[in-house]
Amino acid sequence: MVKEITRDIKQLDHAKRHLTTSITTLNHLHMLAGGVDSLEAMTRRRQYGEVANLLQGVVNVLEHFNKYMGIPQIRQLSERVKAAQNELGQQILADFEEAFPSQGTKRPGGPSNVLRDACLVANVLDPRIKQEIIKKFIKQHLSEYLVLFQENQDVAWLDKIDRRYAWIKRQLVDYEEKYGRMFPQEWCMTERIAVEFCHVTRTELAKIMRTRAKEIEVKLLLFAIQRTTNFEGLLAKRFSGCTLADGTVKKPEVALPSTNPFLEDEAGTETDEIVIEKSDTDKPKKPKVPDNPFHGIVSKCFEPHLYVYIESQDKNLGELIDRFVADFKAQGPPKPNVDEGGAVLPSCADLFVYYKKCMVQCSQLSTGEPMIALTTIFQKYLREYAWKILSGNLPKTTSSSGGLTITSLLKEKEGSEVAKFTLEELCLICSILSTAEYCLATTQQLEEKLKEKVDASLVERINLTGEMDTFSIVISNSIQLLVQDLDAACDPALTAMSKMQWQNVEHVGDQSPYVTSVILHIKQNVPIIRDNLASTRKYFTQFCIKFANSFIPKFINHLFKCKPISMVGAEQLLLDTHSLKMVLLDLPSIGSQVVRKAPASYTKIVVKGMTRAEMILKVVMAPHEPPVVFVDNYIKLLADCSTDTFQKILDMKGLKRSEQSSMLDLFRQRLPAPPSGAENAGSLSLSAPTPEQESSRIRKLEKLIKKRL
Repeated sequence: MVKEITRDIKQLDHAKRHLTTSITTLNHLHMLAGGVDSLEAMTRRRQYGEVANLLQGVVNVLEHFNKYMGIPQIRQLSERVKAAQNELGQQILADFEEAFPSQGTKRPGGPSNVLRDACLVANVLDPRIKQEIIKKFIKQHLSEYLVLFQENQDVAWLDKIDRRYAWIKRQLVDYEEKYGRMFPQEWCMTERIAVEFCHVTRTELAKIMRTRAKEIEVKLLLFAIQRTTNFEGLLAKRFSGCTLADGTVKKPEVALPSTNPFLEDEAGTETDEIVIEKSDTDKPKKPKVPDNPFHGIVSKCFEPHLYVYIESQDKNLGELIDRFVADFKAQGPPKPNVDEGGAVLPSCADLFVYYKKCMVQCSQLSTGEPMIALTTIFQKYLREYAWKILSGNLPKTTSSSGGLTITSLLKEKEGSEVAKFTLEELCLICSILSTAEYCLATTQQLEEKLKEKVDASLVERINLTGEMDTFSIVISNSIQLLVQDLDAACDPALTAMSKMQWQNVEHVGDQSPYVTSVILHIKQNVPIIRDNLASTRKYFTQFCIKFANSFIPKFINHLFKCKPISMVGAEQLLLDTHSLKMVLLDLPSIGSQVVRKAPASYTKIVVKGMTRAEMILKVVMAPHEPPVVFVDNYIKLLADCSTDTFQKILDMKGLKRSEQSSMLDLFRQRLPAPPSGAENAGSLSLSAPTPEQESSRIRKLEKLIKKRL
């Protein structure tokens, strides 16, 4: 019943919708037919101003008839619109050709309103029409440039490159005055002219430089590059670079001067040094975003010829290194300056400042292969500096004379018979060490900066690890020289210790003369080294550790040579050993007004080594009867399973060969015992009674040591 009631309403609704559609379509058809007629008439009369608005409307209306193209009349109207568009395109191109002829005739004085309106029409037509107009106009506008700066012209060479850029500046001003309003603003014609000029200039410069490559000198090349990059910077200030991304020009993928981190302090003095904050190195690197889209648009042509610049830097750096060598020979080593710590050689700062200058300059020229070539040059002269200036000037060690007597040790204060480095030589070694450390740290920073400068594809080819290793070797050699010098100075004292008649010592006194001699040498050398390495504390710690690792085993070896030893002699040696132990523990801050706690790593080495020496003497002092107790005491105190060491202990005690043989057999038998057995043996040795005389001597020695402390 509802359907019956609404049937008529529904029919009326359909009729209304169809009628509305029909009326709208007929109106569009009327507009289309009238528009096509008007379009054809206006095209013939070149009424481009009216055509621009009308054409866009006709095209929009025609879109409504896409589904009616099967109707012959509609299809005919569509074909007439296309024909009108083609005719307009050809006609506008002809008008521009007539106004701006490609060849021969002189260009008219100014634009016309007809051409300005024609550009508006071109915006609606096929984009190829617009591109053709732009291409022909720019070509005609730059035709004079190609004639003036032909390859055979004097002004075409690099020394007059300024004239090229002055010419285009005048042309752009002239264009703005005459044709600025003729082309739509969104066409960016001024920028397009400048960009095309850049491409033409790059091609022409590349051609003439290939022809006259032998005439290119580094000063001329740098002059041309500087003027070119200045011009590119001027373009960046004047234009946005929007035409570089529309297919006309490819955007150059090069790093820009403004992204160069070395330019952060460009306003500073040339003596500024490369500094990198740790926080910066920890942050992830952001991709480089060029601020100047025109960078390299012309200057790219100079890249194949940058070998001239690289060769020049190679020569300059070679001369710089030679000057450093000559200056060092003329001026001699740096004067000792204990107050300021080890002075870094000024030449290394000069070298890295020059490196920085080269890097900034080269990164402005190219971020490609030339940067890799420059890196290779840097590597070459870093190595030369390390060997010629640093290693080459390290003092040479001389072998010391033979052993000395106790009496001669006492004379060392007046005229030393040991070949030692002078104060100046010690300061020079410390200065070279500090310089090598500076070079090591700065070379690492240099590598990071170089990686930031080059193209991403070349980053893996920059590696200065070898050069950093070279400076590490210089540091290690410097420390070794300091250790050898102090070690050699102590050798005669240790030799004298081993030649003393320890079995004839009758009473325990103050520390022996050889201990006084060792302490004297330590007090002479260590404060100088510490003060000159004040800026590199970690390497002073390394020196202390290496000296301890060298001196303590040598002391123990000489200790084994002290044979035979009486009980009193062993007590005196134990006292001497304890004195040396205290001096070594205090070695890092000896002679210093500021008392610092020695590094734990150093203290551990000294305690372990000197405690072993004390244990050796305690074993020597212990009675060898009963043998089992003696052997177990040895194993407990020294924990050394070597029969050679045990043999040396027996020699120090002065036992006969027959006694030693039985002792060695017993020692070998006791070694395989399981840990529990060893513990029982240890407890046995602890509980075993010792003679009263031995107990009395040990207590007396302990009191003497406590009194000295």
